[in-house]
Amino acid sequence: MKPNKTQNGNPGQYRMQQSMRWYGPGDAIALRDIAQAGANGVVTALHQVPVGEVWELRDIQERLKLIEDAGLQWTVVESLPVHEDIKRKRRNCKVYVENYGQSLRNLAQCGLKVVAYNFMPVLDWVRTQHAHENPDGTKALRFDWIDFVYFDVFLLQRPGAEADYSQTQLELARSHGKNLTEQERQLLFDSVLLGLPGSKEKFSREGVLGLLEEYRGIDESTLRANLIDFLKQIVPVAEALGIQLALHPDDPPFSVLGLPRVVSTQGDLEELFKAVPATANGLCYCTGSLGADPNNDLLEIIDRFGQRIHFLHLRNVRALGYRQFMESEHLEGDGPMEEIVERLLRMMQQRGVSLPMRPDHGFLHSYEREGEQYPGYSLIGRLKGLAELRGLERGIIHRLKTEPKTDS
Repeated sequence: MKPNKTQNGNPGQYRMQQSMRWYGPGDAIALRDIAQAGANGVVTALHQVPVGEVWELRDIQERLKLIEDAGLQWTVVESLPVHEDIKRKRRNCKVYVENYGQSLRNLAQCGLKVVAYNFMPVLDWVRTQHAHENPDGTKALRFDWIDFVYFDVFLLQRPGAEADYSQTQLELARSHGKNLTEQERQLLFDSVLLGLPGSKEKFSREGVLGLLEEYRGIDESTLRANLIDFLKQIVPVAEALGIQLALHPDDPPFSVLGLPRVVSTQGDLEELFKAVPATANGLCYCTGSLGADPNNDLLEIIDRFGQRIHFLHLRNVRALGYRQFMESEHLEGDGPMEEIVERLLRMMQQRGVSLPMRPDHGFLHSYEREGEQYPGYSLIGRLKGLAELRGLERGIIHRLKTEPKTDS
């Protein structure tokens, strides 16, 4: 369903809530830096709590106080991680689901109402380069399929990996690897196995192979069934608490390391939302993750699932070839950001809500290279993205206000 060309009411009444991700007290980016960048809220998590354990009320309150003392709001919990035993439906699955529900109760008691999470097995988002140099000297995140094939088959040496690739891909990867120095091979290995955002730990080869072995026999249909089972247990809890769950799409939106991924396409989303229809079972609309698959229609996804979009990740990517893409400037990629923001504004007006948004990722600028920066999360790159998105939103609102009002 296409949105109406015009809307009743004030088009600027419901705007995006501007936030930035913050990794807690150990983040090189301070809360005051985020406030000075123009954000009014932060998106954060208790990264110090081991995955699967309950987020205790006192820890949530302590984090909330830090944020509010800096004059900011904690707008979204990103993320409350899902334990691998839930994804595999093994061993202590029931205990971890119960812990997840208790964490939601504690978060709701502190007034937190949007919780993001993902269901990607083993690895979170994956890139083969964390510092690809642009012509202007800025550095960006990049994913190259042949780089990844070389990593998987020849560096990680995952058992049976060759069967997942064509002979052409294997030969290209082998040839590519011969031209890499030992330092470049190590950099590729470290880049793919970089720890989750907020973590300073990298995965080891042995650790990853062990985790992959735990997924033996779990295919796409099994993982999807496990996700639906988790949602059927946890969504009623969230709904009773007034919490909106925002599922982040797979990044990249295709299988890596032979692992199934089930939140990559519009069809995937259709199945999940049909299985658990409550709107508390919602989506983190990430334009970069969904946009990395050219078959995903970013505008159609807003039209189809607008009532379920609870959180916005706005960033852009540019396709370079088959399963090869790089992060681009927020307004200058394959995603039609102007149309996306307008569609989101119209949707928010229809729903009567202001959705939390963060400018996801950003280039690393030369001025910041000396400091400790997590790839994609330097201050200047995100500040630039936030400023551009704020300006884009204002311009669209100004134009919409001049349109003649008609009945919806």
